[in-house]
Amino acid sequence: MAHPLEQLREDALAQIASAPDERALEAVRVKFLGRGGSVTRWSDNMKSLPKEEKPIVGRLLNEIRTAVTAAIETRAENFRAEKESATLANIDISLPGTSHERGAIHPLTQMLDRSIAVFRRMGFALAEGPDIETEWHCFDALNTPADHPARNEQDTFYLQDGRLLRTHTSTVQIRTMESAPPPIRVIAPGAAYRRDEVDATHGAQFHQIEGLYVDEKVSVANLKGTLEFFLRELFGADTAVRFRPHYFPFTEPSFEIDVKSSALKSGEQWVEVCGCGMVHPAVFEAVNRSRRDNAYDPEKWTGFAFGLGMDRLAMILFDIPDIRLFAQNDLRFLRQFA
Repeated sequence: MAHPLEQLREDALAQIASAPDERALEAVRVKFLGRGGSVTRWSDNMKSLPKEEKPIVGRLLNEIRTAVTAAIETRAENFRAEKESATLANIDISLPGTSHERGAIHPLTQMLDRSIAVFRRMGFALAEGPDIETEWHCFDALNTPADHPARNEQDTFYLQDGRLLRTHTSTVQIRTMESAPPPIRVIAPGAAYRRDEVDATHGAQFHQIEGLYVDEKVSVANLKGTLEFFLRELFGADTAVRFRPHYFPFTEPSFEIDVKSSALKSGEQWVEVCGCGMVHPAVFEAVNRSRRDNAYDPEKWTGFAFGLGMDRLAMILFDIPDIRLFAQNDLRFLRQFA
């Protein structure tokens, strides 16, 4: 005579097969496999069965659980497939798809990434420093005296506690030398702030890449070769580079750099792109006083520094007429770089 569990299996499979929807299928699952279901009750009653009957019932219970579970999963998958088919049947595949906005890297970020890639090839590491600085790091350590125009409150953003928003990324030069002995070779990309009148070529915030290389016997020839290589990688191999004498309090001698290239959108003309020079011995001496040692002995170490304006380079390379476009988030402008 057939065991009652075999009849239980047949009933369960029949009800699963005849379940009209997912809700009814879930009710069948609870009826047989739930906490108070038929199969569960048989499992609970195993301890009261005769010893010789327990193996038979245990085997049947395992077979029933496996069969009922598989049947429920198969039936549930059929319901999902039917639902997906019904949804797809209502889709008109001849209609055009939904368009999505395509993002783009901001032109200043593009310029920054390209510049960092070139300098990394020349062995420069990345350094960083805070945007809010002390007067010592921004001016005193960089051989800029108290009566210098840059320290005027009309030119610099001062905070109530005497700190200020850095006017150049040259502050990172000082912090790098304070934290590490020579030789060093770093670039420091970041924002700088000045109280300029905002117009097509000036903004209260702009972006620079500062560079510093300190080692024994570093010369103007090293400075010239480094920046000529960078500018020709950026503007093209035919780029002409011109160094003009200039004055910066923290470098001596100092230069401004102009470039002329057929790659420039406005045609071949001299365009100023950079300030640079050999690190002034007074800067090394200020760092030594801060470090309380003579690690940067100006009789032993020399170095060069430069500051590249990322906004200016991007305006030249991408033919952008107004610096304010970088910060206005105008999609008509930004879509050009997608």
